[in-house]
Amino acid sequence: MSQLDLALEADVSTRHLSFVESGRSAASREMLLRLAAPLSLPPRERDRLLLAGGYAPLHGERAIDEPDMAAAKSVVEAVLRGHAPFPALAVDRHWNLVLANEAATALLADVAAELLEPPVNVLRASLHPKGLARHIVNLAEWRHHVLARLRHDADRSLDPALDVLHAELKALPAPNGQSATGVAGCIAVPLTLRHPASGSVLSFISTTTVFGTATDVTLSELTLECFYPADEATRLALTS
Repeated sequence: MSQLDLALEADVSTRHLSFVESGRSAASREMLLRLAAPLSLPPRERDRLLLAGGYAPLHGERAIDEPDMAAAKSVVEAVLRGHAPFPALAVDRHWNLVLANEAATALLADVAAELLEPPVNVLRASLHPKGLARHIVNLAEWRHHVLARLRHDADRSLDPALDVLHAELKALPAPNGQSATGVAGCIAVPLTLRHPASGSVLSFISTTTVFGTATDVTLSELTLECFYPADEATRLALTS
């Protein structure tokens, strides 16, 4: 967004905006919030903007297990339970596991113990040779999909922790003899894996849900990943 567009959207003069940007004028708290709105800054970034201006943050950040987050946690748990018998989980902005339903927990049962030490990073557990990677039938496709999505998240958020995670996962062994060329142009990349316990081949597609109107930083950055059967055999395997 250009300076002129931002000034028009925030209903301030370009001269005053220029003075604020150059440090010749100090922005009020109200001004910073007016600038944040047209930029569509998420709660965490709005708080950083306010702190940089010398003001208290607008949004709270609390762990999901804190007592005053009980109502929010119960809503998330209800969504995850309601998705049963199909896997569903909630992750934070760094893809660390926050909550999971029984079906998702069952898929992680064969993951090495060191990968299940809190905080459990679900992308690491997915691609690590000691994690789900050894059970994923289309590992090349899934690896390509995960790395591309993570790269997009890192570029959009400018979060250095996601850059570090992307570099770590990219350095993990890639599957031999598999091609990821079928990923380009796909509406959804399936996760196809051999169930660690039953040996059944299960294929899932996933959807992502976020709380777009959340005012708490923790809740606004929570992502629900809900997996659906990609074929009838998977549906029957999990419902029969």
